[in-house]
Amino acid sequence: MSDEPDWSIPPVLRPRPESCEFELERVLDSVLALRAEIPEDAFTATILGTEREGSAVLLQGGRLAVTIGYLVSEAERVRLTSAKGGAVEAHVLGYDFATGFGVLLLMGRLPVPGIAMGTAAALRLGEPVILAACGGPAAAVQARLIGKREFAGYWEYLLEEALFTAPAHPHWGGAALIGPDGRLVGIGSLLLEAEAGPARRSGANMVVPIDLLAPVLDDILRKGRVERPARPWLGIYVVEDGERLVVSGVAPGSPAERGGIQRGDLVVAVAGRAVVDLADLWRKIWGLGEAGVEVPLLLVRNGRRLDRTLRSIDREQMMRRPRLH
Repeated sequence: MSDEPDWSIPPVLRPRPESCEFELERVLDSVLALRAEIPEDAFTATILGTEREGSAVLLQGGRLAVTIGYLVSEAERVRLTSAKGGAVEAHVLGYDFATGFGVLLLMGRLPVPGIAMGTAAALRLGEPVILAACGGPAAAVQARLIGKREFAGYWEYLLEEALFTAPAHPHWGGAALIGPDGRLVGIGSLLLEAEAGPARRSGANMVVPIDLLAPVLDDILRKGRVERPARPWLGIYVVEDGERLVVSGVAPGSPAERGGIQRGDLVVAVAGRAVVDLADLWRKIWGLGEAGVEVPLLLVRNGRRLDRTLRSIDREQMMRRPRLH
């Protein structure tokens, strides 16, 4: 019986060294397994859990790793493990709500190389890429770039240009997207459905381009957060249902909860201006000013018009700050 982990990735979908223009296994060694422990009373504990697992990617120099922020938000303890053996504790230096990145400082050394950062800007649609979790080729998917477009998330999140790859990786959180040159071009964030034909759909992953890290990295290293005005946050979860924007929930203790927003409410307008889709909703809210600004919403509940004005806050106010052990 093989000792190889069951990654649910068929061998036919795994990358082959002979098909790469770089040393595949050496590059994949930079992808680490991540395990994070979060206090039970943390804001994100009920949403994301108190034990989170995924991947992190060791950068060149061997002291910093990057992952997707939801894995490490409010974490008290983070442990990183190499597929080659060895494990170290890591400190969460910070996470950026706008991009979704989390940055970690390793508290020790691992016997693996770090990966060089590349750029997603040069990637072309249809180009081959590798999405890899920790575990070598058995934990990686040979994929293709199927999209570069705007992405709006229900949790007050918007990327002007996200990356979309297929086939999907079953363990996408924090996975490394590796370009044809063997450099890091993105970090795995979500599993989505993607069009695969007139009557079929297939899984795809949404990946955050690594290009968004460089402009915020120095701030995170120095201060644990990005030095930009905080966006107004309401704690409202909204999904698209055809042409309607429907509230799917509100965060506990948030302005939305305090303002009486309810699941099933339809969001129609912001400050008197009609909203057409999820991205438009977030842009119109953020366009009102910085965190603390009042946000007038027009809602429809059971066919009745409702006007609500919410006093926004900085989302970070709800979060525990990372602590150095």
